[in-house]
Amino acid sequence: MSTDVLDTAVLKTEIRLFRREPGGIFWILLFPTLLLVILGSIPSFREADPNLGGLRPVDAYVPVAVLLGLIVGGLQGMPPTLTGYRENGILRRMSTTPVRPAALLTAQMLVFGGAALLSALVTLAVGRLAFDVGLPGQPLGYLLALLLALLAALALGSLLAALSRTTKIATAVGSTALFPAMFCAGVWLPVEAMPDVLADIVGWTPFGAAAQALNDAAAGGWPGWGHLGVLAAWTVLLTTAAARWFRWE
Repeated sequence: MSTDVLDTAVLKTEIRLFRREPGGIFWILLFPTLLLVILGSIPSFREADPNLGGLRPVDAYVPVAVLLGLIVGGLQGMPPTLTGYRENGILRRMSTTPVRPAALLTAQMLVFGGAALLSALVTLAVGRLAFDVGLPGQPLGYLLALLLALLAALALGSLLAALSRTTKIATAVGSTALFPAMFCAGVWLPVEAMPDVLADIVGWTPFGAAAQALNDAAAGGWPGWGHLGVLAAWTVLLTTAAARWFRWE
């Protein structure tokens, strides 16, 4: 059996396993949109806010909800799964078969990455249909920023999996990293409403840079090259570190 056929079989298996996990489906696919619906149902969130440059809060929270699916998938979805495979000896046993362990890592990234992108699409659609949130004015720039943010989230998840010895540790570390990532993405306070100094500091983090890049593209401008550069640099740095410390056994 060819390597491509085996890799496809691994991917199909991982998709089936993901579909059997209601927790993953809820937190990655449904929770970001649900949060947007809850916030958008508050009357004051549908009124223009001068602190947000004239945007409505619900407008500002669409990019935040888009990032939330990526963050949850990268930090809480993938690390415990990969660590569990290693902890249970699955990766070691795979190394003795024609199936490459790297195929499993690739499948994990495709599954969680695909789920995060689907979550982003649902969030944008619900924001548009339910709350008349405008679609990104610069769609290509928005897509580029979104893909770079996804790569950064998956790279960070891979690093957490590389550094965690057990599933419990991976879950704890992922949960610990989740809240700072959510803050930088603007879950509690949109980046537009942050003081300038705080916004500048947050802009050097992967999800803070992603939030600002998505905001620029949503408003119709091309994302700032500085923010895109921060995302690209974090992706390279995290990927390099994950490759350096990841162990199959």
